[in-house]
Amino acid sequence: MKLQQLLSYVRRAVDDYHMIQEGDKIAVGISGGKDSLSLLYALAHLRIFYPNHFELIAITVDLGWGNFDLEEIKALCDKLDVEFIVVHTDIAEIVFEQRKETNPCSLCAKMRKGALNEKIKELGCNKVAYGHHKDDVVETLLLSLIFEGRIHSFSPVTYLDRMDLTVIRPLLYVDEADIIGFKNKMGLPVAKSPCPMDGYTKREYAKDLVKQLNHDHPGARDRMFRAVVNGDIKGWPPKPEPRLRTKTRK
Repeated sequence: MKLQQLLSYVRRAVDDYHMIQEGDKIAVGISGGKDSLSLLYALAHLRIFYPNHFELIAITVDLGWGNFDLEEIKALCDKLDVEFIVVHTDIAEIVFEQRKETNPCSLCAKMRKGALNEKIKELGCNKVAYGHHKDDVVETLLLSLIFEGRIHSFSPVTYLDRMDLTVIRPLLYVDEADIIGFKNKMGLPVAKSPCPMDGYTKREYAKDLVKQLNHDHPGARDRMFRAVVNGDIKGWPPKPEPRLRTKTRK
């Protein structure tokens, strides 16, 4: 996927769900993976021409494994003219050594988000952008059905009233396969997570399940995505109506 194509998808999601307003200061949560790096690249370029002016800050939460190399990501941020902040924590030690959690992912995610949100507010950001894409929407739907017994997936825009912070997901319309192609084409510096649980989560199970369903029933993934967008799910905004594109800022 070329940058122009990625920007087209991102622009459409941002416009459809009114994700960015004039004067927003947006933190981009950088995990080191392909999704968050592609999002950062897209928003940094969208910032150049989008009619609503906005600022960007890239933030990574270091869990404290001691072998998470972020130098190439910092270099990318410098190239994109985006400030890069690393939040150093002892989350790995707390979860795996002190608590010895048998199912550590839930606690780790809560602590990681807590550390991220605290830094976001400290830096004066009013929004945070996550790199969730189209496949993530469908996988979350299946996880909710299988393990929670409810029809649910995350919303394109979520306001966290306790934090006075808005979460946006500009990669909503982008296929994971296209993100992989973009990462390869642009040579994005993916930093592999040092967590021993990486690749062994329920989400990986859902990812494999979606692949199998789409293989057995071609188009199933896209139909499930449309079902979420059109399904009037609690927490989701109304389906966007077709409208004229916003004029590009000169």
